[in-house]
Order: sequence, then structure tokens, then C-alpha cells
Amino acid sequence: MTRIVVVGDLMTDTVARAALPLVKGSDTPAAVTAHGGGSGANIAAWLAVDGAEVAFVGRRGADIAGRNRDMELMGYGVDARLVMDPERPTGTCVVMITHKGDNTMLSDPGANAALSPDDLPQDLFTPGCHLHMSGYTLLNEGSRPAAMTAMDYARQADMSVDGASVAPLERVGAEPYLEMTNGATLLFVNAAQAAVLTGRDDPAQAARVLTAWYPQVVVKLGPDGALFANGRPEAIRAPAQVVEHPVDGTGSGDAFCAGFLIPWLDKKPPVEALDSGCRLAARARSLVGARPAL
Repeated sequence: MTRIVVVGDLMTDTVARAALPLVKGSDTPAAVTAHGGGSGANIAAWLAVDGAEVAFVGRRGADIAGRNRDMELMGYGVDARLVMDPERPTGTCVVMITHKGDNTMLSDPGANAALSPDDLPQDLFTPGCHLHMSGYTLLNEGSRPAAMTAMDYARQADMSVDGASVAPLERVGAEPYLEMTNGATLLFVNAAQAAVLTGRDDPAQAARVLTAWYPQVVVKLGPDGALFANGRPEAIRAPAQVVEHPVDGTGSGDAFCAGFLIPWLDKKPPVEALDSGCRLAARARSLVGARPAL
């Protein structure tokens, strides 16, 4: 089995699920809970519970939240390689979910922004491993040198990267992002991120354009499933799996990436990998928070 090394962000998510429409300047009843988060750490957790051998490299604070996040990852079966930051707190994200299920995130990267090249355990980057680089780590100016160093370590192996989120991707810009991720063999984006990178609103057209930079491209389409492009005339598509009672979409894209990677690295057909990604994404939507239930 291919060992997957995820370099990325670790967060504590405070999730507030509003029971009624938000009232500006007043109170709205909500269910507020705390969970492990961070896109990179989420992907590592979903990979581990789905049977992969996975290591996660990141940075946490010297606080209770950091210790809890560290223990959580080990509980999932992740080889957690977390450097403790003596000054910065563990990253925090406030996830606000409206009564209709839409979410907005307010993020403080904390210790994530100080991830450095010296934090990367070189023993993990062995021939035959697969690196997944979290887009957040790449897009954050503070952690970017570590991300670029990790990608240099993995140049001779398969390497995947994701588009993180639309707002930070727009702030960095399409051309710099494409240049920074040169050498990645697989790109994960959603339709909005694909549009930022290509200027194409149609996901299939955007994917076709992106294959000029990446041999293989996956575009997540939410309720419309996902598609895979590799330079051939027609993209391969898979439908989303129905969730009768969706609870929270936070982390469903991370779960999709994990579900896709395992069969893809096992040389399964793309449609099988897409179906596997949609399966884990559906499971994530049935849970509160971005991680599998422990």
C-alpha cells in the first residue's frame, strides 16, 4: 500500500448551526460545538479511517486544543508529526452554518502560519510515497516555504494538491498558484476554484484547460457529484450520493479527496475513484464537523 504524506493545516473548528434565520445585531438560537478541523488534517483523518497508511505533518500550539487535536489524529490511526509552537496557539476556525445549511468560515491560522521547512521529517519522503499538499498551507505566505520544500522533496513521486478555498485563491492569483504547484500530478478543485484558475464557469471546460498544467484534474460539483479530466475529449463523471438527512457540509470536500486518493493510488479506474470520493463526502455530510466520528 502506498504511504500518503499529508502536509497541511490543523485547526479547532467551532461550529455554530443556526436554528433560525440570522438576525443582524441581535441573537439567533444555535447549536454550538467544537471539533477537530483543518483541511489537511481532515483529509488525513478520512484517509486513515478508510484504510490508508497516512502521516500528517503540521504545527500546533502548546495549548490544550493542540494536545487534543494531536490525540484525535492518533486515535484515527494517523502518524501525526506535529511540531509544537511555543508562542502561537493552535489554529481556530469559526464555522457559521445558516438554517438552510450554507456555511461561512472565519479562520485564524495560529501555529499553522509558522510551519517551516525545518518542521518536515525527511524520513517520510521516501521513494514510492504520495504527497498531498493542502492548498491552505501553500496559499498562506508564512507556511509557503515549507509547502514548497515538501513539494521539492516529492518531485520524483506522485503528488496531489487542492485549491483550498476561493477567497485565499483569489488573493494569491491564478498564475502564481499554477506556478507554485508545477509538478503536481493531480489537482482537486471545486467548480468555483476551477473558475478562479481558468476564467471558465463551465466545470468541464475549466477542467480541460487545467489539464494543460496537471495530468489529471478532479472537479468537485457538490450535489452534482464530481468529474475527472485527463486531456481526453470527454470528462468522466460520477453522481453525488444522496444523503437523506444532511447535517453539515463542512469537510465534505476533504472527505471526497481522501475517498478518491485511495483507489486512484491503487490504479483503479477513475470512475471508481470518483464514486469512492462521493461515498465519503456523503458520509461527511451526515455528521456535524469535518472529521469522521471517533
